[in-house]
Amino acid sequence: MEQDTLHPVSDNNGALYKSVLEADRTAIVICDLNHTITYMNPVAISRYEKWGGAKLLGKSLLDCHNEQSRKMIVKVLAWFLEDISHNIVFTFHNEKENKDVYMVALRDDSGALIGYYEKHEYRNPETMKRYAPFLD
Repeated sequence: MEQDTLHPVSDNNGALYKSVLEADRTAIVICDLNHTITYMNPVAISRYEKWGGAKLLGKSLLDCHNEQSRKMIVKVLAWFLEDISHNIVFTFHNEKENKDVYMVALRDDSGALIGYYEKHEYRNPETMKRYAPFLD
């Protein structure tokens, strides 16, 4: 029996996936379908410290936004629920930080919507030297 290459069987997958989120240099906040914040990576905890940081876990993401943003978050979630192909929405460009922000659907293996997260994509060129640890 061949192992599924898209979903390899491993008891360590949870730790592997978590380490990807923890190593990311951008804030990652994951919410369930009730808008409850279920996960924040270390960057998100630090970035949102003045609003409570880790204390935001278990709270509603909607409480962290103004009325207009709350309405749009609810609309996007409804759109995600409409069709399995509805998975990402560009929400705004932050000029000061030169980044684009998206809402991204999270789905289980059957395609059912199980949550969402906000994705930040910085548009600044990388300043780190390529393969820096290996340069002479």
